[in-house]
Amino acid sequence: MTSLTVAFLALMPDIESLINTVGWPGLFLIVFAETGLLIGFFLPGDTLLLTAGLLCNKGTLSVGDHDGIWLLIPLLIVAAIAGDAVGYQIGRKTGPRLFTSEDSVWLNRKHLDKAHAFYDRHGGKTIVLARFSPFLRTFAPTVAGAAAMGYGKFAFYNITGGIAWVTSMCLIGYFLGNVPHIDLVFILVVGLVLAISVAPPAWHLFRTWRESTSRAT
Repeated sequence: MTSLTVAFLALMPDIESLINTVGWPGLFLIVFAETGLLIGFFLPGDTLLLTAGLLCNKGTLSVGDHDGIWLLIPLLIVAAIAGDAVGYQIGRKTGPRLFTSEDSVWLNRKHLDKAHAFYDRHGGKTIVLARFSPFLRTFAPTVAGAAAMGYGKFAFYNITGGIAWVTSMCLIGYFLGNVPHIDLVFILVVGLVLAISVAPPAWHLFRTWRESTSRAT
């Protein structure tokens, strides 16, 4: 058994224990914080949703005699949409002041100008795809607000992305509960989700590095 497999096996009960401890209000707050507050980038978004869906299948998150998945999905969709809306407002109100230094690696004015132009061209797609990428889903709505993306356009893609992300992750976890050898399958699914979510930003960083290298030479 590889060290990565051992790590995932250790992670799964920790996430399950977290969900059992915080309950429904805690799930709402975690999803809201990860998508709406800049300090929430370390929270386990995808893994949390997958595990919550799985626990609904097992009956751990049932609501009386009812299957908890039908409460889980709408509850966390609201949390995800509200979180992005708050993130957007943070960027809208404070972003231009944050992006004032010409020397800062992360928050300089040139980055805001580039972000503004990028959101003009690809804004909607960025908001939706960022939902499926750790780290990016925390900062994308704030950058969209700082780059002055129109709120009507942002709200449409915020709602679309929130529904797609929460529904897909929770249902994948839910239906995994019917699969034999669930521990191994769950590890593979989490690994696949992480690989897919990391691939786009990694490719973008690689292209940026290659372009800067070619200009330097």
